[in-house]
Amino acid sequence: MNRILIVDDDRDMCNLLERYLQRKGFETEAANTGNRGLSLFREKKFDIVLCDFRLGDMEGREVLLEMKTVSPSVPVIIITGYSDIKIAIDVIKAGAFDYITKPLVPDEVLTVINKALHAISNGVSGNNQPLQPKPKAKTADSKGVNFLVGKSPLTIELFRQVELVSPTNYSVILYGESGTGKEVVARTIHDKSHRRDKPFIAMDCGTLSKELAGSELFGHVKGAFTGAMNDKVGHFELANGGTLFLDEVANLSYEIQAALLRVIQERKFKRVGGNKETDVDVRIIVASNEDLQESYRRGKFREDLFHRFNEFSIVLPPLRNRKEDIPLFAQFFLDNANEELNKKVEGFEDEVIRMFMNYAWPGNLREFRNVVRRSALLSPSGIIGTRVLPAEIAGVQWDNIPRDPVKSMHASELDNPEMDLKNAAAQAEYETIMNVLKKVNFNKSKAAEILKIDRKTLYNKIKHFEAGIGRK
Repeated sequence: MNRILIVDDDRDMCNLLERYLQRKGFETEAANTGNRGLSLFREKKFDIVLCDFRLGDMEGREVLLEMKTVSPSVPVIIITGYSDIKIAIDVIKAGAFDYITKPLVPDEVLTVINKALHAISNGVSGNNQPLQPKPKAKTADSKGVNFLVGKSPLTIELFRQVELVSPTNYSVILYGESGTGKEVVARTIHDKSHRRDKPFIAMDCGTLSKELAGSELFGHVKGAFTGAMNDKVGHFELANGGTLFLDEVANLSYEIQAALLRVIQERKFKRVGGNKETDVDVRIIVASNEDLQESYRRGKFREDLFHRFNEFSIVLPPLRNRKEDIPLFAQFFLDNANEELNKKVEGFEDEVIRMFMNYAWPGNLREFRNVVRRSALLSPSGIIGTRVLPAEIAGVQWDNIPRDPVKSMHASELDNPEMDLKNAAAQAEYETIMNVLKKVNFNKSKAAEILKIDRKTLYNKIKHFEAGIGRK
């Protein structure tokens, strides 16, 4: 059994991560300070370390550097509450295997851990240091992904196409709004293919800079750029023999698109800064909430790369167009939440289901899942009622809130730490972003232009608003 050390000064975060990873078959141990984490690391043997970037007694970067002196072969994954590319580059340069940002999404945490385990089983660590021979670790894979096939005509047709294309080697484009389940569909295609026993590697292209995208896709050699202290294994190498899923592929720079086209055509790649060509056999599935054909017509995406990807395309319908599935997904997400939270919430009031059916679900299945998880957490027992639903679902109109909210609050509400100016401003920002996204049919490029922010900033704000395992 693989052993994971979790270092985070947030005890609730440690507990949630421990429970989640233990259910996935890992053995875990937690430390709430950097010094305690280093002591455990020196005393015991761990396969992987998850370490928060900001700890009470030191920075995660200091913990990382010290651990690398003790055992350089153990992959260290840094957790940060800041979607800041500078921090990401800094920890990668310092020798971290990878990084993940809060709020954490369980599938993303598991994907990065599986990448690390795959690297270990192939004889390399996060910074490509040789490992001592050891029995190949048995790792979790995408076959454990928990998903539900609905019963609406659109959903049935969606999975008919999945069944049709899965046994082939076709490249696939998945179109759909944010939260419609594009990665779940990509994993399902992989699991139903002859590559099912090989890796499924997912990469989010939405927030990567040109420099980081090249390194993530193809890896890099030591000295390839300033601060490249070690070799790095890229996603293509990790996915060899299996499937590589590129989410929000339209955000890749023209230069990276050209390099990607060459790899697809020649089935060979070079690490950034390297001269050695490596053969690769990877099936590629890409996802976009933009029409890639329209993107290449506007000069934002390479036409030749589009045609390489467009061997088969699938459109994922938004949840508002398949309402027959809503009661099924509600119970499905509740069952998952009960398992995650170790609770026994039995179901939903009829009025709650009615509200679910009437709501537009701009965040689709991801938003639905988060709402159910939050409602389950707030419900002590029995069934979920309307009082635990978010205001936008329960029908509260923000315009009807009194203009002088302080006068309308009881003393107990004024003492509530959630009722502060920062949270009020965040709520207003969330409402503005969601309203713009709805107007442009969730086209993030158009929304970013209207909001006068760059696309990466929009992605980071959306990620911040979407509930995950926790926040700091």
